[in-house]
Amino acid sequence: MSNTENNTVNLGHILVVDDHPLVRRGIIDILSIVKEHEIYEAHNIAAAMAVMKTQRIDILLVDINLGKENGFELIGKAKKDYPDVKYVILTSSMNILDYKKAMELNVAAYIIKDAFIEDIIYALQVVKRGGKYYSPQIIEKSMNGFMPKELMNLTDREKEILIFLSKGMTNAQISKALYITEGTTKKHISNILSKLNLNNRV
Repeated sequence: MSNTENNTVNLGHILVVDDHPLVRRGIIDILSIVKEHEIYEAHNIAAAMAVMKTQRIDILLVDINLGKENGFELIGKAKKDYPDVKYVILTSSMNILDYKKAMELNVAAYIIKDAFIEDIIYALQVVKRGGKYYSPQIIEKSMNGFMPKELMNLTDREKEILIFLSKGMTNAQISKALYITEGTTKKHISNILSKLNLNNRV
C-alpha cells in the first residue's frame, strides 16, 4: 500500500531506541522520507529516559531486544511519567508471547522490521492521528494457534478488525483505531460474519 499522498503528515518528535547503531541509522533514514519532524536516538533505557526528560517526545519507537535490556521495560517505565507519548514497537520478533506482552502494555503499534518502508510510515501516521497498527503477519500468527482455519479466508484488514471485536470494541472505537470510516468498519464486520457463518458479532 502506497501512502505518498500522506507524506506531509507531521509525525512530531520521534525517539528511536535500538541497541544497534546501524539499525538506528537505517530507521532514521526511513523516517527522513517524511518531512517536518524531529528525530532523537538512544541505545538503551537510561539514554532513552534521559532524552525524554529533556525533549518533548510524541512517538517512542523501540525494539524489544536492547541487548541485556528490553523494550518492554522501557515502555513500562516511561508510561508512568509520559502517558501521552505514543509507544511503538519495531521488531523482528514474531514470538506470540512478545506480541501478547505488547498488547498488555497497550502499545499503539507492533511493526515487524521486514515491513515495506511505506507500511512503516503509514503505521506511524496512523499512530500520530490517534489510531493503532499491528502488522498483519503477527496478527495472523497469533490467530493460527487457537482460531479455526476458516479465518484464513479473511483479509489482513478483516483479521485486524476481528482482533478488536474480540476485545469488545465498538464500531466507532475500531474506526478510530484504524483511521477508517464507520461505514467501512461495518462493511468489514459484515464480511467477517458472512465468511465465518456467524449471525452476530457476539
